[in-house]
Amino acid sequence: MLTETAPVVLMSSVVAPEKPTSNTMGPKEVELILVKEQNGVQFTSTTLVAPAPTQTHPSGEEERETWGKKIDFLLSVIGFAVDLANVWRFPYLCYKNGGGAFLVPYLFFMVIAGMPLFYMELALGQYNREGAAGVWKICPIFKGVGFTVILISLYVGFYYNVIISWALFYLFSSFTSELPWVHCNNTWNSPNCSDWADNSSVGDIYKATPAQEYFERGVLHIQDSNGIDDLGRPRWQLTSCLGVVIVLLYFSLWKGVKTSGKVWIEAATQICFSLGVGFGVLIAFSSYNKFSNNCYRDAIITSSINSLTSFFSGFVVFSFLGYMSHKHNVALDKVARDGAGLVFVIYPEAIATLPGSSVWAVIFFIMLLTLGIDSAMGGMESVITGLIDEFKFLHKHRELFTLFIVVSTFLISLFCVTNGGMYVFTLLDHFAAGTSILFGVLIEAIGIAWFYGVDRFSDDIEEMIGQRPGMYWRLCWKFVSPCFLLFMVCVSFATFNPPNYGSYTFPPWANMVGWCLAMSSMAMVPLYCILLYENKFFVAPVL
Repeated sequence: MLTETAPVVLMSSVVAPEKPTSNTMGPKEVELILVKEQNGVQFTSTTLVAPAPTQTHPSGEEERETWGKKIDFLLSVIGFAVDLANVWRFPYLCYKNGGGAFLVPYLFFMVIAGMPLFYMELALGQYNREGAAGVWKICPIFKGVGFTVILISLYVGFYYNVIISWALFYLFSSFTSELPWVHCNNTWNSPNCSDWADNSSVGDIYKATPAQEYFERGVLHIQDSNGIDDLGRPRWQLTSCLGVVIVLLYFSLWKGVKTSGKVWIEAATQICFSLGVGFGVLIAFSSYNKFSNNCYRDAIITSSINSLTSFFSGFVVFSFLGYMSHKHNVALDKVARDGAGLVFVIYPEAIATLPGSSVWAVIFFIMLLTLGIDSAMGGMESVITGLIDEFKFLHKHRELFTLFIVVSTFLISLFCVTNGGMYVFTLLDHFAAGTSILFGVLIEAIGIAWFYGVDRFSDDIEEMIGQRPGMYWRLCWKFVSPCFLLFMVCVSFATFNPPNYGSYTFPPWANMVGWCLAMSSMAMVPLYCILLYENKFFVAPVL
């Protein structure tokens, strides 16, 4: 007995086929109407009617959930982009790399890479209505980079939430008549604690201000650890603060968006950190936009606000540093600190000298909380949206899946709130999103520009906003940005320096763990290519 089978076609896994035209002979419903009854016989009339239309995307997919208001999207993107990096990373890099001279490579990279890539990710997510992995249905061989950026966001969440928990701890500590980092007569202080302005007899190497000792000895208790191989148990105060942060993140995310030389390499990395490209957050957020939203205007507005905020933060920080340098009668380089030291040592110390210091401290740490929570929400949304869109069965269980992600993040973050947690924090901060984020953005740019095609991508944008990208954007996407990113990735590998915390040098095994962390996200690109090569053709029936 012979059976008839439908013919099949083989589709390349490199670039998705052109969008099919709509089928005018779609499914119909039969409407049966009783007309009359005569001599026991029922006369009926039948009519073919089209089913009720559903909202669809131009590609034929069902319409995706969208932001309640336009301002919700803008504030969410700005809230993610304007984060703690604007407060501590940008000002310190300016100081470290020549002050105003740092602005030259920063602004240059902003123009040739930052803004074009920011625009690219917004348009990519909005058109394809998918998360960081799902958008690569347009070019399946590059889907691995989607999992790369999801992993980077997940890794950053492991330690970024800890910063917010520190800010929450400081906020609670500020509700006192006298701030606890003012004097050296506390139980956590060491004999080396002194106010530089009043005591110049202690050698520079051993001097430690009350604010510095409060952070390292009163909050972190790093004096109780000998290094990364001697972590100790999680401290209950910081664990409680971390738990509060995780609960806030969960209830903000569970329902979805409806509810919420070296100078040059550092400038390039800061662009990615500051604008948020390469984390998959912009793709996730823009995927909930209306299809016709003007993503070009959004890219210009949000990236400009972010840069202006960085500049303003720099002015404020340098004012603080100058004031503290004058107060302690020491050189500026004795005061300037990177990262947590700037936010949790220098700022609190300066605030403590103001009239009504407790009030100002409360305001300052509330600001840190809002900056941190917005960015943490963006990173988590990138992970959740990316995985839910890729594995459709999770859509019905978003609340449970969100709970799983935030609880898993909490458990990993516990390593950062132990006595030696600062060493784990430093290791994660150094390896989680350094070279790997530059690599991820490079692969994104290559996939869009050279495989999917700039012309095709420009057609997609014109279909959304009715305006084709200008020559400047197309040249940046095609040539300038990929070449710049390739150069930066090579320089990043060539100029690698192992992490350290103060005088502590990490053992070789810790650096190996860090590199495994960094490579695990970058490895998603070749691993997915290999997986696709093993099944290098998709088989689809011809209907």
